[in-house]
Amino acid sequence: MSNNNLKNLLKEYEIKRLHAEQLADERTEELYSKYPRLSEINKEIANLGISVSRELLQKNDSSLVEDLKSKIDILKEEKKQILKEHNLDENYLLPKYECSFCNDTGYITKNNKTEMCSCLKQKLINIQYNKSNINKLDYENFNNFDENMYSDEINEEKYHSSISPRKNILVIKKIVDNFIKNFDNPKGKNLLFTGSPGLGKTFLSNCIAKELIDAGKIVLYQTAPAMLDNIVDCKFGKNTVSKEFIDNIFESDLLIIDDLGTETMNNIKFTELFNVINTRILDNKKTIISTNLSIQNLFSIYDERIVSRIVGYYDICKFFGDDIRFKIRNIK
Repeated sequence: MSNNNLKNLLKEYEIKRLHAEQLADERTEELYSKYPRLSEINKEIANLGISVSRELLQKNDSSLVEDLKSKIDILKEEKKQILKEHNLDENYLLPKYECSFCNDTGYITKNNKTEMCSCLKQKLINIQYNKSNINKLDYENFNNFDENMYSDEINEEKYHSSISPRKNILVIKKIVDNFIKNFDNPKGKNLLFTGSPGLGKTFLSNCIAKELIDAGKIVLYQTAPAMLDNIVDCKFGKNTVSKEFIDNIFESDLLIIDDLGTETMNNIKFTELFNVINTRILDNKKTIISTNLSIQNLFSIYDERIVSRIVGYYDICKFFGDDIRFKIRNIK
């Protein structure tokens, strides 16, 4: 991990956090000026706490605490009703942090132990390993998924299927939705996206990545050639990547391996690819593999152990149709 990257990100987090809190203060001031009773309620709650604390120092009477709680509950309910009357949520006055897990601090506390939040981990991984692909998530997400990009034509001779490309992508979308919904289920399968270039395999992988990152999961994206080259380099002591990178390959919640079949293979890479796929299966870590190769091509190129793991532990999604990239470019 680069200390400079971490320092820069923590500065960004501090700026985001202070900005969110400033906006919350501005909303509070504006609301209190319109509805002074809200400000009065806050002051009454604070004064009640101070007065009861003083009384407790003089006499140890548990009924004072119960009485305080009762009075505060009444005031809070009044505040809630005022906000409701003006169609405002109870959280309207709270800072709206980008990350609800760490409140834009970058760290969370679990079981009295402070650790890095998943959002900060993900940003570091994006900078160090995910490169440019992960930056496409602002566009490549389900908000921009459009089945109308795919043809309604049924052409068994052309597509080797009895359904249209549009019907097929909707079937794949259902599989993907189920994958996300049951992501933490150890019995859930991984995904293999197979089909010609330009049919939306990478787009759909990024849609999944966006959903899971937003849910606090760690996603590592790698092309097969880069991943295998980096693993081999690390194994042989080259300083192109750190051991932390290897750990992320095995430990990230989701590993996306793109462009399988474009790498230059040898026995060492066969072994490492099998190790990655098999270990993640054994550890119940989800993986998405995207390839332009057919299942038949996979059997002819890769070790039977690799393909058998894919067939047994992956839902196979076959993409077909016409290249949609030109349609997407025209829309943009």
